Amino acid sequence: MKRLALLFLLIVACDGPAPSASSALSSSATASAARTGSAAPAGSAEVPESDADPGTLFFKHDGETKRTLIRKELVSAIEPETWRAYDPYYNREKHYRALPLRAVLKLGFPGVKLEAQHFILEALDGYKVPISGKRLLEDGGYIAIRDLEVPGWEPIGQRKANPGPYYVVWRKPTQHDLKTHPRPWQLSVIAISPFEKSYPHTIPTGAGADAQAGFAIFREQCLRCHAINREGGRVGPELNVPKNILEYRPIAQVRAYIQNPLSFRYGNMPANPHLSEKDLDHLVAYFRAMSERKHDPKKDKSAH
Repeated sequence: MKRLALLFLLIVACDGPAPSASSALSSSATASAARTGSAAPAGSAEVPESDADPGTLFFKHDGETKRTLIRKELVSAIEPETWRAYDPYYNREKHYRALPLRAVLKLGFPGVKLEAQHFILEALDGYKVPISGKRLLEDGGYIAIRDLEVPGWEPIGQRKANPGPYYVVWRKPTQHDLKTHPRPWQLSVIAISPFEKSYPHTIPTGAGADAQAGFAIFREQCLRCHAINREGGRVGPELNVPKNILEYRPIAQVRAYIQNPLSFRYGNMPANPHLSEKDLDHLVAYFRAMSERKHDPKKDKSAH
């Protein structure tokens, strides 16, 4: 929710980490307030660590929960580190107590060859980050378990959410780019699942080169917040069903909104000035291709 994602639409947009089965922070009202724009409960960002909030982290493999660990168990097995480093969400250095991400993954998935896996990081408010095992195993990746500058957690993002109990952070100066090194907060689930199995209906099978190039952009930068055919993030709007975005918004408006959403309205979706005109052409080609490949499990189910 939060954490970033890349894409759009003139509805609610991204700002970082999906409701999950977490028992610790499973309040849907709190999760929704954190990233979708409603007001967060007063004082929600100042609640300190406590036994009442054990911080449950789920480890899933191919949809099945293989292990659950609470904060005390994680800290007992992994020596926390304390350090300061620049955080692009706060735009300054932050002081964290954190666990090396590599160690957390090894603890949660014993015996698994992690580097070869495809992961999905899931947050409580619907933010999902598809990411490679190779990226997660980089030196410099951590899961922050405490903000050492305030009694609880300093509010994060435009909606002033509480990033706890777990916030993915990166320590090295070369890891500041939120597109290549995403920082989901309110982390609830670390899942191993092949992309083709997790998001099969987002793939423009049989489409041309332009649509395939657009899919590559969408997969890397947009899927964290937005869904295609009900597969993907839940923070931003669904873009293909029941209607494809190009079926109710002019192409020129979609392109302009992707590049600079704040020129249309205030919200959480970030601007994307790095996307070239060719990139936008590719995204439009992808949306057009997906308009011919609709899959709506909700509609299909109600029809039977």
